[in-house]
Amino acid sequence: MVKVLFVCLGNICRSPMAEAMFRDLVKREGLEHKITVDSAGTGDWHLGKPPHQGTQDILSQHQISFEGQVARQILAADLNEFDYIVAMDSQNEKNIHKLKSLQSSVKIVKLLDYVPEAEKVDVPDPYFTGNFQEVFDLLKIGCERLLKEIQTNENASWEGK
Repeated sequence: MVKVLFVCLGNICRSPMAEAMFRDLVKREGLEHKITVDSAGTGDWHLGKPPHQGTQDILSQHQISFEGQVARQILAADLNEFDYIVAMDSQNEKNIHKLKSLQSSVKIVKLLDYVPEAEKVDVPDPYFTGNFQEVFDLLKIGCERLLKEIQTNENASWEGK
């Protein structure tokens, strides 16, 4: 089982949007029994709250479920639990690395590492910009490419099972 965790600052805009989108992709590919998805924030301001209304609206427009999602904070234990931790921006990536122990083999990346042609290096925070469509468009490309990487990396082990 491959475990993927998306991380942003408050876990109400970008990372829950990425979680829902990636979960939807995984389901459409028939891989829900091989890949699990979650999201978290590095901050604790919104713990227990559902995704931001803007995130809910854009996901609903695309018929992508966010049911049951509530904000949580990333834990040091997550770095031993997950295979991929995908940060939405450079600052959150740095905060994740601060939690990493020497024993952890987790792959920590930024989502836009998968979208090198993007004019940005960080997924903008729509909590401040209000541009949920821009975030959706960037996440769509990044999530599709992340899934392809996971499928390529894991295909041999999946076929052997």
